[in-house]
Amino acid sequence: MTGRIFDGLKVLDVASFIAGPVAATYMADFGAEVIKVEAPGGDPYRRFDRGPGMPAADFDYSWLADNRSKRGICLDLKHEDGQAILRKLVAEADVFVTNFPLPVRDKLKLTYEDLKAVNNRLIYASLTAYGEEGPEAAKTGFDSTALWARSGLMHQVKTSPDAAPARSVPGMGDHPTGTAMFASIAMALYQREKTGEGSHVSTSLVANGAWSNAVYLQAALAGAEIPPRPHRDDWFTGLSNHYQCRDGRWFILALVSEDKYADRFFTAIERLDLLDDPRFRDSPARRENAQALIRVLDEVFRQKDWADWQPLLEEHGIPFGVINQPEDIPSDRTFVDAGAVVPVGYEGGPVDRTIGTPVFMRGQDKVPPQPPPSMGEHNIEVLRELGYDDAEIARMEAAGVLQKRETR
Repeated sequence: MTGRIFDGLKVLDVASFIAGPVAATYMADFGAEVIKVEAPGGDPYRRFDRGPGMPAADFDYSWLADNRSKRGICLDLKHEDGQAILRKLVAEADVFVTNFPLPVRDKLKLTYEDLKAVNNRLIYASLTAYGEEGPEAAKTGFDSTALWARSGLMHQVKTSPDAAPARSVPGMGDHPTGTAMFASIAMALYQREKTGEGSHVSTSLVANGAWSNAVYLQAALAGAEIPPRPHRDDWFTGLSNHYQCRDGRWFILALVSEDKYADRFFTAIERLDLLDDPRFRDSPARRENAQALIRVLDEVFRQKDWADWQPLLEEHGIPFGVINQPEDIPSDRTFVDAGAVVPVGYEGGPVDRTIGTPVFMRGQDKVPPQPPPSMGEHNIEVLRELGYDDAEIARMEAAGVLQKRETR
């Protein structure tokens, strides 16, 4: 196959923060031309890295990860000229992505019906916090509120029943929600190939939260009582638990099929004697005495460093996962091999690698990530392409319709 699957596709990213723009980033990775439209002052996500508790760096690392390979214009959509510019862009676009609240879409005439009248082949992709129907449809929400807290996940991943609910990390639910929006856009593009018509697709943070917690929520829908998740010292099984090594590194075992792996596991840790212990000789006994086994394995794993345990577990084919910290990822080769950490496609930037989108197609090389747009960086370029001359552009700059290019 020559070229990229979205070569020639024109996408308008009229969204802020993470989940909506991420959907557009997927398409940019596969060749789409993406224009990010920001209001004067810019997307607040530009300043996200400077928020309380965020890692300190000398560049907008989150902006790079989620808005690379786009062009950007800064446009006041409350102004008549701003509306005219946007509609010219919509007339040529294939996809329009927004997470504007429903009342804002109505006020700015950015509903699906408004834009379909301009371009009936348009794929209109909208993101909300709580869905587009019902009393909460217009309510503002974020990953931490509409997805993490509302879905029950915040309650369920506590370290013990009496611990405080666990905070999510930034973007933890937004990024998979952006993936869901990308999937809905791909579905709509496929339908357009068959019918020639555009459509309105959508997703929400609350729906993605429910999907993320589908196992327990389905149990609740079936009327089951959800047991509290105990502290790891009191976990249900010793062979699917996390343990700390002598050097302080943690890892997690996942011997879901205990009968298949038990002999191999006890051989790997050189404790076949435990199979002679009536408490641990078979799966029912091990489950019955899980806390006792956890205490035994705690002592076992404290005898060696992770560098000693890892090859032994791998040699015997034991399912496990090292519990990385973010600082471990840059030197973890698997992330490179899996396309999760990729080189940027330009020189002179603040970093030489970024995070790759987690979708791949054989025969499709992604666009090497390009710099994200500075605020209003491509105003003049994009407007000239739309047929505006320099005098008109200067007039609109003076009127505040266009915010001039700014850098951090």
